[in-house]
Amino acid sequence: MTTQGSKPALGSVRRRSVTFGQAEPMKHGFLPGCGEHPIVVEAPAKGLRLSSWVTGRRAELEVLTARHGAVLLRGFAVDGVPDFEDCVEKLCGGALEYRFRASPRTEVGRHVYTATDYPSDQTIFPHNEHSYSPICPLYLVFYSEVPAPEGGETPIGDNREITRLINPAVKKQFVERGILYVRNYGAGFGLPWTTVFQTNDRAEVERYCSSLGIVWTWKSGNRLCTRQTGPAMIRHPRTGEDVWFNHATFFHLTTLPAALCNALLEEFGEEDLPTQTYYGDGAPIEREVLEHLRCVYRQALREFDWRTNDVLLVDNILTVHGRNPFRGFRRILVAMAQTFQPNDWAIRGGVSS
Repeated sequence: MTTQGSKPALGSVRRRSVTFGQAEPMKHGFLPGCGEHPIVVEAPAKGLRLSSWVTGRRAELEVLTARHGAVLLRGFAVDGVPDFEDCVEKLCGGALEYRFRASPRTEVGRHVYTATDYPSDQTIFPHNEHSYSPICPLYLVFYSEVPAPEGGETPIGDNREITRLINPAVKKQFVERGILYVRNYGAGFGLPWTTVFQTNDRAEVERYCSSLGIVWTWKSGNRLCTRQTGPAMIRHPRTGEDVWFNHATFFHLTTLPAALCNALLEEFGEEDLPTQTYYGDGAPIEREVLEHLRCVYRQALREFDWRTNDVLLVDNILTVHGRNPFRGFRRILVAMAQTFQPNDWAIRGGVSS
C-alpha cells in the first residue's frame, strides 16, 4: 500500500463484477496502491445519472461500505447540489443538520455543506467526523463538484488498521479512563457558540447541553465553555467490531502546527484554550502517547485524486478522513447521515489487542 505523500497513479482500476440481485452486475474495483479501501464502483454507462442508478441499491451499497469502509462512486453524472441532495436521500435516507459544530462550513443546500473552509495552505489532520460529540453521523457523503487543479485530496484511513496499530497499553488506558473534551467559544479564535449551536438563545444552548450530558459554564464577555466525557472505543452498531473512535488527538493543542500551538499558549491560559483533550479523569494525556497516535493515523492514510462528480460514501466509524493543501479553486461538498450515540456503544471494560 502507498502512504500519504506517495500518491498512486490512477490510470487503471482493478475491475471485478458483483451482483446483488440486480439484473445488471455492479462493476467495481480498487485504486492502485490503496488495497481494498475504498472500493470503487464505476458507472456502467457514460452519462448515467447517479441519483437514478442508486435507486433501490441502498442496501447493497451499505454492505459494501461496511465491508470496505468507503465506496467511491465514479464516472456517474451529478447535476449540482439538488441532484446530490437526491443522491444522499437515496443512499442514506437524507442529510443531517450540522450542529454542535467544530469547523467553519458554508451551507449550500439543505444540510449540504462545503468541506471545512480552512485556508487552502493548511492540512487537516485525519479524524472521524464529530467523534467528540454525544451524537455522531454514521455516514458521510462527499461530492467532488470542482476538484482542485493541484492538491486538495481527501486522504482516508482504515480505522480497523488504526485500531490494530495502536499500542494495546494505550488503548487500555483510554478505554478505562475515557476522554474529556473541553471547548471554549467566543474568545476570538475558533467558532463562536452562536455558530456552533446554531442559535443566539442561551437557554436553548443549555437545554441542548443538558439533554446530552454536556456541562456548560458562561464566562464574562458572552463566552461559553463546555465539558463532556466520551469513550475512546466503541462497538460498531452494525458490524459488532470494537473500533477506535474519538477526537482525543484531533482536538489536542499539540496536534496543531507548532507556530499556531505556541501562539495559542501565549494568548490563552490552559482553561481558555479553544479545544483541549484530557483523560476522562482530567489528567493530561502524555506527549509520547499523542505522538504515537498521530504516527498511527498518518501511517494508515491513503489518498487519491478527486475527479469531477466523484461521490464518496464513507462509514464514519470505519474510516478517518483529512485534507491536503491545495492551489486554485476547489469545491468539495459533504453531507452527514444517520445518527448514533457513541456512549450507547462504548467499550468500557477490557479490550482486545
